[in-house]
Amino acid sequence: MPTDLADTAPRVASLAERPDLEPAVLAMDSSWPDYIRPDPVLVHWAFERHARHQLVALDDETDEVVARAASVPLRWSGATDDLPDTGWDEALRQCLADTHSGREPNTLCALEVAVAPDHKERKLSGRLLEALKEHARGSAHHSVVVPVRPSRKHTRPDLSMSEYLALTRPDGLPEDPWLRVHVRLGGEPLKICPVSMTISGSLAQWREWTGLPFDTSGPVEVPGALAPVAVDVEHDHAIYVEPNVWVRHALSEAPRRA
Repeated sequence: MPTDLADTAPRVASLAERPDLEPAVLAMDSSWPDYIRPDPVLVHWAFERHARHQLVALDDETDEVVARAASVPLRWSGATDDLPDTGWDEALRQCLADTHSGREPNTLCALEVAVAPDHKERKLSGRLLEALKEHARGSAHHSVVVPVRPSRKHTRPDLSMSEYLALTRPDGLPEDPWLRVHVRLGGEPLKICPVSMTISGSLAQWREWTGLPFDTSGPVEVPGALAPVAVDVEHDHAIYVEPNVWVRHALSEAPRRA
């Protein structure tokens, strides 16, 4: 068995089954940097409207939340070109639009699979991803798609995402550990989503989030960022545009375009 997945299967529940766990799920520490700030209104809406698609891994003895998988249902044609360049942000918006227009979803988009820092050694991320795929099969979806945030890309902010994606080990698997887990579980990297998440703020906000001075205009490498942050001192703001990688886990044959 691959070492990336070496742990006993966690006990998994959805927030629809255990709504009492929502505060613990939201409060769970994760590896997201402080400046990664998804729209709280959309996130809250997704948790409330699509609680059954929010999975939680629980410690068997303590009932503690040790990992979470957030996902939203949407409709996708199955064509690579139809996966949006604005991956993470657009998935939430499309889910909102599809839900309110009554369009029947056929795809589950995983926005996050996170493990609490104290439980990283248990290698739960792959197990929870497998649970999410099984859940999607049970919902009659043809795919799980993920705007993957490669776990080690922040160590190579000098590389474009395409260059980083091309880095492989001698066995042909991705050099990046999180991408490698996806590929081992049947995931297929389809394309780069260059504008998966956009975070903007004043220089004071960025100083608070990072502890860096932000006193010079131009690109600034920030801990945890997958690409440099663009700083504009004259206009007192900085913008971070995060690239991700679209990965598809096929559960059945995708529908053909009419």
